[in-house]
Parts: sequence; structure tokens; C-alpha cells
Amino acid sequence: ESMFFIYPDGTSLLVDCGDHNAEGRGKLAIPILPSLARHSGEWIARYVRRVNPNGRKVDRALLTHYHSDHAGNSVHHAGKAEGGRALSGFGQLIDFLDIGTMIDRAMPDFADPVPRADGFDSGVIANLKATYAEMKRRGTTLERFRLERGSTQLDPLHAKVDGFRVVPLCANGRLLMPDGKVIDLYRDWLASAKPQEPNENPFSIGLRFEYGKFRFYAAGDFSDRHVNADGSRFEAEDEMAKTCGPCQVAKVNHHGYHSMSDRLLAALKSRVYIACMWDQLHMTRDTMRNLANRGTYPGERMIFPGIFPKERRLEDQVEPWIGDVEPTTFDGAHVVIDVPPGGKTYSLYALEARDESMKVRAAYRFDSEEG
Repeated sequence: ESMFFIYPDGTSLLVDCGDHNAEGRGKLAIPILPSLARHSGEWIARYVRRVNPNGRKVDRALLTHYHSDHAGNSVHHAGKAEGGRALSGFGQLIDFLDIGTMIDRAMPDFADPVPRADGFDSGVIANLKATYAEMKRRGTTLERFRLERGSTQLDPLHAKVDGFRVVPLCANGRLLMPDGKVIDLYRDWLASAKPQEPNENPFSIGLRFEYGKFRFYAAGDFSDRHVNADGSRFEAEDEMAKTCGPCQVAKVNHHGYHSMSDRLLAALKSRVYIACMWDQLHMTRDTMRNLANRGTYPGERMIFPGIFPKERRLEDQVEPWIGDVEPTTFDGAHVVIDVPPGGKTYSLYALEARDESMKVRAAYRFDSEEG
């Protein structure tokens, strides 16, 4: 998973740079695009350098949470650099891009709300430590994400932009509410259940990007459910529904793997859903059903997965909801959102992902006030 943002003033932000042995998934694998000639860190860097106004210089990078498909790892890599850094995810990316500031949810101790050992998820933490050390040596500023009202941590750097702001929503299992109060969703459960390796996904960083009338939601893999000690059912996404607010475009949580609860969708009321996918188990049947359900909220909506191959559409029986999916994404596409000043309208483009031509394969324009 990876997303790249270019602010109206040219400030750049890269969110996540994962690597994973998707090819090794066998029948569950989806086509690796553009090809297996390079690992994802290099492919992502090549894309950024094609579109970034400042070439290889990226103002900020942000890691939402400590999973290999968002960060890279120590096992699946394109070799190792001096000092032990595996060329995987961010560990590979920094040899192709210059990052001004690197932000993650719990650096430098990786212990909020629970400690993560070096070997966690195929050595994610070990490789981040080595990568961050090298980034610091090269002049990158390292920062811990700040979940606070009025945060300027992700503001435009090069010029003031009227109507533009980035609102923090969540991190480390906590939610920032509209009134500025921070709610800890996991403190009591962690204290009572004492899980050895609690789910990393609900600790993801979540953000809302605002530009005039336009809103965009993205929260990494934010999703989780468990049964509390009193027998009640906890659903993390239902809690997110209390703070996310309506957004014209939303990135689907956790690649669409059993995610996007009805309450969250009713709060988002999005016209468009995008999804980062690398596996046949992504965009599961229940998620597709939820996204397409007009009973949750009325109106049309369009689903833009990065890829949605035939096996996913037919063998996994999501065909009843296929009418809401942009067909040019069936065999792979980069999804680009363009928002003009004021945010009264926005456009979506599906760009060729099977090669690096950036050919426009589909284009849509929407009115922000209509969804």
C-alpha cells in the first residue's frame, strides 16, 4: 500500500510504502504490476518521480502502522545495504527518494500502546530502526505523529493555502473527537485481556484532508473487532464513525478485508471509494456488500480498487455488486484524485498501471455538494 499527495502549494506527502511476498500467495496472488522486475519500494519511487514537482525530493513521508505491506520488512527484500538495512519498503525507497521529514505513530521506542519487538511481522521493526538511522544520517527529520486538535504537523510548507488543512483522526488506538477530546479505545481492553500480540491495524494513523468543500478520508488499516469482558461486541470502525465526518472520497480501510462497517459508511456518505489491493482476499464479499448498500445511505457510489481481477470478481462471488466498480481497474490502475481550488468539484482518473506510460484509461468529474 502506498499513496502520494501533492498539496496545492506543491508540498508532497508519501503515505506508506509497503513490500510483501504477494507472489508467494499462490492462488490468492493477484497480478504484480507493472512486473516482478523491481520490488515495490523502487516502483513507488519511480511513480513519485514522474509526478512530483520536486522530483526525488519529498517533503514528508508518513507510516500509518507497523505492518510489512505498509512499511517493508527484513525478510522479503531486494538485498541488504551496509549496516543491515533490508531493501524493502521504506528501506528501499530512501535510495531513490530524498525524504525531508519522516513521521510514524510511535517512534522512537515503538511501544505505544504496546511494545513491538524487532522481529514483529517479519522484522518490520528491526528494518525500520535501521532505515530510520540511515534516514537521520542523510538529514531526514524524524517525528512522532501528533494526535491533537489544530495540529500543524502536516500543513503546507511552501505557501499558505486557503481552505486546505489535514485533520488528524486517530493513532495508537486513540480517536480525536470533533471537540478536541482524545478517546483511548484500547486502554481498558489491553489492561484486562493482556493480549500477547494485539492487532496492529486499529493503531493506524488516520487523516481527513480538506480543501474547500472537498473531504478525503484515509486511515491505513483501521479496523478491529473483539468481545469485551462484559460480553459486548466492540467494533473499531463504529467508533471512527463518531469523528470522521462526511467525505466525498474515502480510502477503504484494511484493503477491504472484512472492513467498512455500516455505521462508518453512514457517517462517511462517500460518493467514491478507493482501495489499495495486493491479494485475492481483499475487497471481501461482505465489504463489497456494505459499500454498495443503498440502505446505509442513499445515492450513487463508485468503487475504485487498484486491481480487481477475474478470480476476485467471479470465483469469490462479488458479481452482484460489480456494477459499482470502475471496470478499468479490473486489470490494474493507478487512481488519481484531482481537486481544483475551492473544492466545489473533483475529478478521478484511472491511469495505466500495467506499465509506466501513465495513459489515462478513464476519467470522471463530480460535484462536491452532490457527494
